[in-house]
Amino acid sequence: MKRIKWTYAVLALGLTVLWLFAEQPWAQTYASLRPIRAAFMQLTGVLAFGAMCAGMILALRPVSIEPFLGGLDKSYRLHKWLGISALVMSVLHWLWEEVPKWLALGGPRPPRSAMPADTGWFEAFTHQMHGPAEVVGEWTFYVAVVLMLIALVKRFPYEHFFTTHRLLAIVFLLLAFHTVVLMKQPYWQSPLGWVTVVLTVGGTVGALLSLFRRIGHQRRALGVLEAVERSAANTVVRVDIRLPKDRWDGHAAGQFAFVSFDDGEGAHPFTISSAWKNDGQLSFHIKELGDYTRRLAQTLKAGSRATVEGPYGCFRFESDMPRQIWVAGGIGITPFMARMEELAHAGRAAGAVDLFYSTAMPDDAFIAHLRQLADAAGVALHVVVSGRDRMLDGESLCAAAPAWRESSLWFCGPAGFGRALRRDLVSRGFEPAHFHQELFDMR
Repeated sequence: MKRIKWTYAVLALGLTVLWLFAEQPWAQTYASLRPIRAAFMQLTGVLAFGAMCAGMILALRPVSIEPFLGGLDKSYRLHKWLGISALVMSVLHWLWEEVPKWLALGGPRPPRSAMPADTGWFEAFTHQMHGPAEVVGEWTFYVAVVLMLIALVKRFPYEHFFTTHRLLAIVFLLLAFHTVVLMKQPYWQSPLGWVTVVLTVGGTVGALLSLFRRIGHQRRALGVLEAVERSAANTVVRVDIRLPKDRWDGHAAGQFAFVSFDDGEGAHPFTISSAWKNDGQLSFHIKELGDYTRRLAQTLKAGSRATVEGPYGCFRFESDMPRQIWVAGGIGITPFMARMEELAHAGRAAGAVDLFYSTAMPDDAFIAHLRQLADAAGVALHVVVSGRDRMLDGESLCAAAPAWRESSLWFCGPAGFGRALRRDLVSRGFEPAHFHQELFDMR
C-alpha cells in the first residue's frame, strides 16, 4: 500500500509543482477575480486530466510496473483513487467556470485577441478550436460524472459496468481534445507541457486499446472447459480449464487471471487454485457471490469455450522470514491451495507454515481435500468454523502459531477481516512490512 500511496502523492504533487513553475503566480498581478479564476481552472484541469491519463495507462494492466506497485490488485486500487480524484478535480474545474457566472463576479468576459500573423500551426489550431473545445468539455463533463459515479457504485450490475466503463475511453479522448486546446500556450514550452504530452499519448493508447477490446490481448489464451462441479455445502463452483501450452507460459501459485465465459458479460478476475504442471491445466474455485457467479453452475458445461488472460498478481509467497503464516477467509483459500499443490508437486515440504482457514460454510469433502494438500506440502492446517470456534484474531493466532514473530503473514479474504487482524497483530509487535494482503477488489 505504501508504494501506491507514494505514487499517487508524487503524481498529484508533481503536477502541482510543474503547474506552479509554468504559471509562476508569484510573477503575476491578479487585479481581479478573472485571472485568479483562470489560474485555478488551469490547475484543476491539469490535475483532473493527469489523473485520467494515469488511470487509462493503468487500465492497460502493464505487467512491467506490476512488481513496483505490488501487484495488479494494488494497481487497480490506485486506478480507483485516480478515478475519484479525476471526478473531484473535474467538478472543481466546472465550479470555477460556472459559480462566478452565477454570482456575476469577475466582470464581463473580455473579447479574445486576434491571432498574430506569425502564429505557428499548433497555436493557430488551438485558437480556431477554442469554442468547440469549450462546448465539448462542458457536455463531456456531464457524461463523465455519470459514468464515474456508476463505476463507484458496486451494486451496479457488472455486465452493465463493463459496458459503461468502456465508454469512459470515448470520454477521455474528447477531454484530451478539450485539454490540449484550452491549456495555456506558454505551458507547452515548460516541463508541465512535456509531461502532459507523455501522459496524453499514454492515455490515448489506453483509450484506443480499451475501445477495440485489445487490452491484455497478448496475454489471452482460448481454452476448453473440462469439468464444472458445484459444492452445495459452501456454494463454490470448481471449473477446470485446459489451455494450449503454447499460449500459456505458466503461472506462480497465488496469481490470478481474468476469465471470460461469455463475451457479453466480460472477463472476471479469479485466483488460480491449481499449481502449474506444464500440462495446460488450470482450476478455479469460484464462490457464488453475485448474480453472475450464481448462474455459472447452470450455464457452464464441459466442452464450452473460455478465454483466460494472465497471469497477474504478486501474491507469490516470497519472503526472507524463516516461517510463514497463511490466513484464508472463505474463498480466499484459493491461492493457498495452489501453493500447497505446487510444493507437493515439487516434492518439497514447506515444514514451517501454519495455514488458518476460516469459513462460515464448512464442507467436509472440501476440508478433507485441504488436509490432503496440507499433509503433502508439510503445512499445518488449522480450520476455524464461524459459530463453532472462537473467531480468529491476533490472540488466538499467536497462541496457535507461537513462532509468529519469526513469520511473514499472507492474508487472502474479506478486506475488513484482514484490516482487523493486521491491526491486532501490529499492536502486539508484528512488523507491518511482513503482513501481505491482496486487495482483490477490482471496482
